Amino acid sequence: MKQQKAVVVFSGGQDSTTCLFWAKKQFGEVETLTFDYGQRHKLEIECAQSIARELGVKNTVLDMSLLNQLAPNALTRTDIEIEQKAGELPSTFVDGRNLLFLSFAGVYAKQAGARHLVTGVCETDFSGYPDCRDAFVKSMNVTLNLSMDYPFVIHTPLMWLSKAQTWKLADELGAFDYVRTKTLTCYNGVIGDGCGECPACRLRSHGLHTYLGEREGADAK
Repeated sequence: MKQQKAVVVFSGGQDSTTCLFWAKKQFGEVETLTFDYGQRHKLEIECAQSIARELGVKNTVLDMSLLNQLAPNALTRTDIEIEQKAGELPSTFVDGRNLLFLSFAGVYAKQAGARHLVTGVCETDFSGYPDCRDAFVKSMNVTLNLSMDYPFVIHTPLMWLSKAQTWKLADELGAFDYVRTKTLTCYNGVIGDGCGECPACRLRSHGLHTYLGEREGADAK
């Protein structure tokens, strides 16, 4: 794969940035693709652009504002609270987001001469999002190949990792400090360790402290 090109679906968050470091190790050329879908914080896009620039990879931002029109949710509307009621998907779930993102990423990748797509979706530490499931990604891979008659491969390096294991992967890639301080996961737009209160921050923080505890235990042996 060192002679091949990959496109990373990139938000500038912990997961996609870890995937970017992973992709840079795997492929000879890497680009990043960021989607502007009217998310709460433009800082997310600025963060993605800044990280791509610092890591020396091309970043392209696509206008996906139609997603905001189609699927109002807590990630795009300040008048919708971030919450999860028992038996329901979180209010942060955006119907069709990964379906559209991977579709447009596939179109972009083909024009760019890349057949590898990398995305940070994860079935282990997710909030019940149906478009983060391995079955969906495999189905999408087949659909992209058939729709464009092009040999795409969708890579999901984090699919079966817990958040603690994702931190471990970042550490193994030599990117632990970078991911911890430079990425934006927080729903309230706070870079790094975040606000500490929103669901994304709590998940990230729990994984971080679990991994740090495991690492300290291993170092003590």
